[in-house]
Amino acid sequence: MMMHMAKEVAIAAAYEAGRYIKERFGSLLRIEEKDEHGDVVTEVDHEAEAIILSKLRSVFPDHAIRSEEAGDDGKQSEWQWLVDPLDGTNNFAAGLPLFGVSITLMRQNEPVLSVIYEPITDRLYTAAAGEGARCNQLPVSMNPSRAFTKAKVGWIQGHAVQQREEAVQLRHYIDVSTKRMMRLWAPTLQWSMLARGDLDAIIVYHSEGEDLYSGILLALEAGAAVTDFEGNPFSGAADQPCLIACHPDRLPYFLNMLAEGMKH
Repeated sequence: MMMHMAKEVAIAAAYEAGRYIKERFGSLLRIEEKDEHGDVVTEVDHEAEAIILSKLRSVFPDHAIRSEEAGDDGKQSEWQWLVDPLDGTNNFAAGLPLFGVSITLMRQNEPVLSVIYEPITDRLYTAAAGEGARCNQLPVSMNPSRAFTKAKVGWIQGHAVQQREEAVQLRHYIDVSTKRMMRLWAPTLQWSMLARGDLDAIIVYHSEGEDLYSGILLALEAGAAVTDFEGNPFSGAADQPCLIACHPDRLPYFLNMLAEGMKH
């Protein structure tokens, strides 16, 4: 009963925040530098966040919340909401229609509910632990392994990574070894592409943030394998993990690619 309510509230919050974001897209913004790495924040981030937090707190006042702009509310609970009200702020601020809303419910550091909404395409992705993944209420799953000469891979890295030598070398190797390496600067959009089979893999390099676990749960429930760079299954929560997500049949292929790339 609680999980059903949580899903309904999260969906309503994502829709309302997403509609507001879409209305503001393309308008004049007050843009502020968020940190020394070039990340930015706008008033739309704050307003969308306020919409989501208000809805969550009105129904689940005892749950802990960690949100992109407001931070950790300091509450102690086995339940914690992770909120990124505008995943892809840099794209939004630059007029690129590549952004989304991410809401995750964690229970004892494990993701149990994921809601991702893409306002421009009006796609709502949901996943609950053990219940599969859906897009606009229709089931989605990764395609069975298909032959490819070169794969399409999404790259997600943490804000603090920047041009770290190891990251640059690995990115370059992946770029020349694949058909296309995508860096959308909106991680949840890449996770949704993986879930519906439009990407063959996602590589996460020391990433962090409130949007990470919504994507991981969506991928898992769509049938992906999610492991560390050694092939160990990933579970729980970790600080800035390095991960590979792909169809289970293709895991050896991508682990080998990573191993080769780390040598260069």
